[in-house]
Parts: sequence; structure tokens; C-alpha cells
Amino acid sequence: MRFRAIGILALLMSFGILSSAQDTLPAFKVVNKGKNRIIVSWNNPFGDSIRQLTIQRSFDSTRNFKSILTLPDPTVPQNGFADTKAPNEHMFYRLYILLDSGNYMFSKSKRPVLDTSRIAEGVKKETPVLQPVQDPAGKTEPPTQPINQPFPEPVKESDKKPVIKPEPVKPKEIPERIIFIKKRDTLIAQVGERSLRRYRDSIALKTKDTVLFNTADTLVIKPFVPKEVYKPSKLVFTEKDGNVKILLPLAMEKKYTLKFFEESGAPVMEIKQIKDTMLVLDKANFIHAGWFRFELYEDGQLKEKHKLYIPRDF
Repeated sequence: MRFRAIGILALLMSFGILSSAQDTLPAFKVVNKGKNRIIVSWNNPFGDSIRQLTIQRSFDSTRNFKSILTLPDPTVPQNGFADTKAPNEHMFYRLYILLDSGNYMFSKSKRPVLDTSRIAEGVKKETPVLQPVQDPAGKTEPPTQPINQPFPEPVKESDKKPVIKPEPVKPKEIPERIIFIKKRDTLIAQVGERSLRRYRDSIALKTKDTVLFNTADTLVIKPFVPKEVYKPSKLVFTEKDGNVKILLPLAMEKKYTLKFFEESGAPVMEIKQIKDTMLVLDKANFIHAGWFRFELYEDGQLKEKHKLYIPRDF
């Protein structure tokens, strides 16, 4: 089941929710607009320091919450979500908030409240209008409420039945819930619900991985993948004109061998011995543009393994 996040501007235009009426995180507002539309909205006081915001829903106010949406951009100052797939209008909602510092929190759970504008409109339609009463003389009397039944007689003390108070029911002990921890599709741990907070804190403080609930009893860890930043070699690199420049200050003293390969690993060319401290290879030697890998050997030992790019200008 997939859900769609609604930006704050579209949410205000579609459902008429004013930003002044929204609550500030971790508090939030849940309104039942009717016709199977539950609106969850909030103000974000954390700015860019909020890393993750997930909306959760449950039949219970304290347990079995299931994540229905993780926002792609939780830093928006005012935002919200329209839940049109709720099983009924009395579900409980809460928010999971993760900050850059590694701290996280759950908001208090709450049920939707009816839209007051809908209630006021319904009362206005159902309230009867009383008409003034005219007598035969032509005088008009103010409208009066009809009396349907006479006042009941007071109940005697002897007729009152004794009130029997029921005995208090002792709450049943609920066993601790087990949470399954997965990384990708592999189960890596099982943690009791009482130890879950400490486990999540350790992940948030020691790594940049994203932690979220996949189901009510399954926690999924999404590893952080850093972007690869290319830094050219200081010995073998591409100049502005696209030619390859080789700088070897010790070329007169040591033996250097240079091998070039396609990205697939297929060999392109090999220079068995470089005797000049500076050498320029014409880009035409590489046949086509694109990335090429190279290995530089010094006296038979691998000195550097890197890559370079030949631009598309020939």
C-alpha cells in the first residue's frame, strides 16, 4: 500500500487548515474532514536539523503502530499528510522524529477530532425555527417550547435500589514484545521492546544509517552510502586540452611502468619504461572518450592504482 505526501501549500488550499491552527512538533494536529479524509499537520521548529519524520497509525493508543509514510524532506517548516486509506475514523496516530544529533522521540498518540465547521453546519440545519402564536384577537405572543410530558414524580428513598460496585479487575501481565532487526533482507538481531531505545541510540550515534519500522515488530536499518568524490592523481592526470600528462620526478633514477585499461578491465596500452620526468600522451591513443583505469609500477612494485577521464572533444 502506497501513500502520497501532500505539500503544505496544496494541503491548505484543499482542506482549509490555517498554519496558526497547527501544533508545533512533537505535538501535531489530526482532523477528521469527513468522506474518509484524515488530515495530519504540524509546524517544524527544528529546521534543517531534523533528519527523519515518519507518520504511524494503530488501532491501539500504545502498541502495534505501523509506519504509513516517511517524508522525503522532513525539513519543510509547515507540512501535513492526508490519510485516505484508514480502516476507520477512530485510529490512533503518532509521529517518530529523528534529529541530526542522534536523539529521537515519539509524539503522544491521538485520535482525529471532528471538523468543527462540519458540526456547526449540521446543528444549523437540524435546529427547528419556532413561529409566534396568534390569538383570535390578533395579538401576537412570543414563541414557546412545547411541553411533551408532565414532570416525573420524585422517587422515594425506600424505592431506590442499592448500587453494587463491581470488584476491580486486575490487569493481565503482557509479555515483552520482541523486535526483529534487519539490514537489507538479513536478520541481524532480536531485541526486547524495553531495550529498543538503547539499541536505536547506539546506531544513531555511531553511524549515519537510517532506522525505521517496516512492520509493527520489524525494524529495518538502511546503510548510509556516501557519494564517491573523484580526486585526480598527481602523477598521471588529464590536462585541459584532453591529453594525458605524466609527471615522474625520479624517472632518471628508477624504472617506471604504466598500464592503461578500460573500465571493464580490458588492456588498452602499456609503456614498459618511462625515462622522462615529464611525458604527454596524445588523447588519440585512447581511441574513444570516457573513463580509463591505470596502474603505475615503480621498480616492479605497484605505486598507484587510479583512473582518469578523456573528454568528448575529438
